[in-house]
Amino acid sequence: VMARRRMTPGHVRLFQQAGKGGHCKLGKEWEEAHEICQAHEGEQPFDWLHAVVHRIEGDDWNAGYWYQRAGKERHDGSVEDELQMIRAEIDK
Repeated sequence: VMARRRMTPGHVRLFQQAGKGGHCKLGKEWEEAHEICQAHEGEQPFDWLHAVVHRIEGDDWNAGYWYQRAGKERHDGSVEDELQMIRAEIDK
């Protein structure tokens, strides 16, 4: 049985950079981060993070779907603030 992949520091940096409004290279690491979210479908923090991935990409419909799956409302503040909220929830 193959172990599920987890976010690496590189993936986390991508989200942090995107959350700060910086340029986010939607390349291999970004795709891997998205795939990790998909691999953990049904786990609330990953579904919420999946919503944010689509929010960052500008895919509002898909983001809305994943917010609903995560049982969350779209955050009115910045992506950076929302990522901090996710981190706080994970650290509980």
